[in-house]
Amino acid sequence: MERTNVTIDGTRIAVDKGTTVLQAALSAGIFIPALCSHPHLPSSRQVKPFQVVYRGTDKLRNDDSLREFEGCQLCLVKIDGMEGLPTACTTQVAEGMVARTNTPEIKQKRRENLEAMMSEHPGACLACDRKEECDPFRASIRKASVITGCEFCPNNSKCELQEVAAYVGISDSLPAYEYKGLPDVKTDPFFERNYNLCIACTRCVRACQEVRVNSALGLVFQNGAVVIGSKAPTLEESGCQFCGACVDVCPTGALTEWINKWDGVAERQVLSTCPYCGVGCQLELQIKRDRIIGVSPKGDGTVNQGQACVKGRFGVVEYVHHPDRLKVPYIRRGGGLEEATWEEALELVAERMGSYNPHEVAVISSAKCTNEENYVAQKFARAVLGTNNIDHCARL
Repeated sequence: MERTNVTIDGTRIAVDKGTTVLQAALSAGIFIPALCSHPHLPSSRQVKPFQVVYRGTDKLRNDDSLREFEGCQLCLVKIDGMEGLPTACTTQVAEGMVARTNTPEIKQKRRENLEAMMSEHPGACLACDRKEECDPFRASIRKASVITGCEFCPNNSKCELQEVAAYVGISDSLPAYEYKGLPDVKTDPFFERNYNLCIACTRCVRACQEVRVNSALGLVFQNGAVVIGSKAPTLEESGCQFCGACVDVCPTGALTEWINKWDGVAERQVLSTCPYCGVGCQLELQIKRDRIIGVSPKGDGTVNQGQACVKGRFGVVEYVHHPDRLKVPYIRRGGGLEEATWEEALELVAERMGSYNPHEVAVISSAKCTNEENYVAQKFARAVLGTNNIDHCARL
C-alpha cells in the first residue's frame, strides 16, 4: 500500500493512500469531534447511496443525492491551499498536506453547527451551569415520559453528544428546543427507539445497510419529511436480525438497550469470548457491582471486527443472571432431582459410564460450543472412553 505524508497540527503522519484526514488524525491521537463518524463504519467517502423508503408504499429506491453525506459538520479542518473549511471525514489525505484542527475560525463554526443541532435535541444536560456538581438528589422530582434533561436520559454520562459539547463548548443560551413529539417505539424486543433524541447522524442507517448489509433501518419519507426509521412499523417486520450494530454506534439515547436502560456507566470491562458458537467473537463485558450489565462487541482486529449476532449481543446478560439458571449439579434420587456437589456428580457419571463397553458409547458434540470445547469432547471420547463413535452437528 502506497504511503502518504501529511502534517496535522504540527505532527507529521504517514498513512495509507486513500485515508481520510479524520482517520489520519485519530491514528496520531489527535482528537477531532465527529458525531456522524465511527470506527466501525466506512468513511463517509465510501458510503453507498442510502436506501430511502416511502412509508406506506412498496416503493424503495437508492438516492444518489445522499452519497456524499457530510453529516454533523463538526469535524471541520483548515487545509493549506484549500478554500473554506472541509470536513475531515470526507477529505482524503494528499502528499504534503498541511491541516489544522483547532483554529479560532474552526472553533466558532463548530460551536454554531452544534448549537443548530441542539434545536432538535434537549440541551439541559449540556448547558446546565450545575452539571459538574449535579447528583440524583438535586434532580427534578417531575416524572414524565418526555426527556428534557440529563437525569432522566438513559444515556446520561455515556453520551457522545455530551462529550463533544464539553470539548467544543456551547453557550448557556441555546436555541429554543422544539420537542418533536414522536412516539417511543417500544415494540422491539431488545432495545427502545426514541427518535425525539435522534440527531440524524445516520450512523444507525449506515451500520445496518453498509456493515450488516441489511435495510431494516433507513431514511423514511413520512408525513412530508425525511426521518430515520424502519421500512415497516416494527423492526421484526422490516427483516431486522437484531444484531445491535445500530445501538452500538448511536451517539445519543435514541437507541437504548432494554436490559440495562437505567444501570448507568460500567465500572470496568472484561474481555471474553462469546460462548454461543465456535467463531470466537470477542466481547467486552460491562461490569458494575460485580454483575454483567451489558455487552459490547470488540473491534480492533478481532475476528468479529466490532460486530456480533443477536445471541452474543443480547443473549449474555439475561442468561448469566437469570434466576432459573442451574448453578450446581443435580442427581436423580428416589424419582426426583436433588442438589449435589460436583464431586458427587462426577463420581456418579464416571461410575455409570465405566460400566459400558467402548462400542456401546457414542458422543454427540455441538456447533454451539467453541472449537476448543469440541476438541476436548473428541479427545475425551477417543482417549478416555476408547470410542471413535463421535459426531458433530455441522450447523446451528
